[in-house]
Amino acid sequence: MELESFSMCSLIRFFTNVSFTTLCFSLAITTILILTLKRPCLPKMNKFLCSCETCQAYLTSSWTKNFDNLCDWYSHLLRNSPTKTIHIHVLRNTITANPENVEYMLKTRFENFPKGRAFSLILGDFLGRGIFNVDGESWNFQKKMASLELSKSSIRSFAFEVVKFEIQQRLVPLLLSKQNRVLDLQDVFRRFSFDSICKFSFGLDPMCLELSLPISDFALSFDLASKLSAERAMSVSPLIWKIKRLLNVGSEKKLQKAVKLINILAKEVIRQRRKMGFSNHKDLLSRFMTSVNDDNYLKDIIISFLLAGRDTVASALTSFFWLLAKHPEVESRIILEAEEVIGKNKNGDKDYLTSFEEIQQLHYLHAAAYESMRLYPPIQFDSKFCVEDDVLPDGSLVKGGSRVTYHPYAMGRLEEIWGWDCYEFKPERWLKDGVFCAQNPFKYPVFQAGMRVCLGKEMALLELKTVALSLLRSFHIQLLTPHNRNPRFSPGLTATFSGGLPVKVRQRQREQPRPTPPI
Repeated sequence: MELESFSMCSLIRFFTNVSFTTLCFSLAITTILILTLKRPCLPKMNKFLCSCETCQAYLTSSWTKNFDNLCDWYSHLLRNSPTKTIHIHVLRNTITANPENVEYMLKTRFENFPKGRAFSLILGDFLGRGIFNVDGESWNFQKKMASLELSKSSIRSFAFEVVKFEIQQRLVPLLLSKQNRVLDLQDVFRRFSFDSICKFSFGLDPMCLELSLPISDFALSFDLASKLSAERAMSVSPLIWKIKRLLNVGSEKKLQKAVKLINILAKEVIRQRRKMGFSNHKDLLSRFMTSVNDDNYLKDIIISFLLAGRDTVASALTSFFWLLAKHPEVESRIILEAEEVIGKNKNGDKDYLTSFEEIQQLHYLHAAAYESMRLYPPIQFDSKFCVEDDVLPDGSLVKGGSRVTYHPYAMGRLEEIWGWDCYEFKPERWLKDGVFCAQNPFKYPVFQAGMRVCLGKEMALLELKTVALSLLRSFHIQLLTPHNRNPRFSPGLTATFSGGLPVKVRQRQREQPRPTPPI
C-alpha cells in the first residue's frame, strides 16, 4: 500500500472531532501504515512540502480569496497555462483543458487511462461494480448490454412516456399549485428526475413530486451517499477517509448507513421483480435481468444508472433555466420556434406535449441546451489514472499511478476553443443555416467521448428538452437571485447550485381563439 500525500490541516480537523481513545487508536493505525509501507514515505511527503504557488494555494485554500468555486480557480489557471495543462503536485494530479490531450486520454491511449483502482475504491461502497466504477471486462460487458438496450426504439418510447407522465400529471400541477410563491426549482428538478429515472430503471415510483412534496428514504439516502462519496474524492489523502471508515466514525458512518438502506431497497425491488416475473416489463432492470442472475451485480448496475440519469439531468435543467432567466431573448426564440414547428394551440392545449419526432426538429432548443452545458456541464471534471509513464500531446509528462483530469468546465471558457465571446451564452454558435451542427467531442467532452461516451446521452437530452419546452410554453419563471451573481457550487459528484434556485412561477395567459369573421 502507498501513503498518498496529505494535508496536516485535514488530519487535525478529523482528529479534533473524535474522542481521545479513538484519537490514540487512529494515530496508532497511521503509524503502523507508515511503518509497513513497501516504499519509503519520504518522496510522498516531499509532495506535501511542495512550495510551488499552485500547491500552496490549494493546501491553504488561499484561492478562495478571489474565486467562489474551485472549478473557477482551475479555469483561471488553465487559461493562463501555455499548454492548457497544470499540475497539482500534492494531489499527484495533472489537470488539462487541451482537446488534444483529451482525445489522447479518451481514444488514442484509452487503455493507459482507465478509471483505476483508486477511483473505484472511492465510489466502491456506493456504486459497487456498476458501469461507472469499473474497467476492463466488467465495463465491456455492461457497455455492450446497455448499448443494446438503450438503442432500442421501444425503450426510447418508454422513456418518453415516463417523462411525459411526470410532466403532465405531476410537474405542471405542482407548479400551478405554487404560483407566486417562492419555489426552489433545483429541488423540483431533482425530485422530477429521481421519479423519472426510478420508473425507467426500476419500474419503481418514489412519488417525490406529488403536491405535498414528500421525500422518500431512498432519495434521502441516495443524496447523502452521493455527497459523502464526493467528499472522499476531494480529500487530499485517501488515508483520512479510510481510517474513518475503519473506525466507523463521522462521515463514513453516515455513508455506510445510507448505502445499507439503498442496497436493502434496491434488492427488495429486484426480489419483487423476480417474484412477479420480468419478461413483460419495459423498465431497464427487467431487461437486464434476462442476462444477469447475480442480484448484487444487478443492484450495482441499476444504482449507477440512477446516479447518471438523476443528478446530471437535474443539474443540466437547473443551469439551463438559470441562464434563460438571464437571457429572455433566448427564451423567446425557443417559444417562437416551438410555435412554428408544433403550433400554438395543438389539440386545443398550449402546454400539450409534442411527439418525440417533433422535438427532434427543434434545432434552436437543441443548440440552447448544448450551449448551456458548454458553460455549466453537469460533470465539471473527470479523472482517469495513468497506468504507465506517458507523455501527453502537449509534452506534459505523466507518471504511472498518478491521476489525469480533463476539465469540461474550464474548456467551455477557453477563447482558443470557442472564440473571444466564450463567456457569452449564444446558442447561435451551434447553428448553421438554422440547423444544429455538433462540434468535435474532444473540444466538448460534456458527454465524455471516445470509448466511454455517455450511453444515455440521447435520452438525457430528450428529457431536458421535453421539460424545458413544456415549462417555457406554460409558465413565466422569475429568478429571485441577482442576475449578475454567478452560481456557487456545493461539493458533489455533479454540479449543484449552493442554496438551490429560488424562483417564482406564473402561468402564461392562453391566447383566446379569434372569432371567425362573417362571410
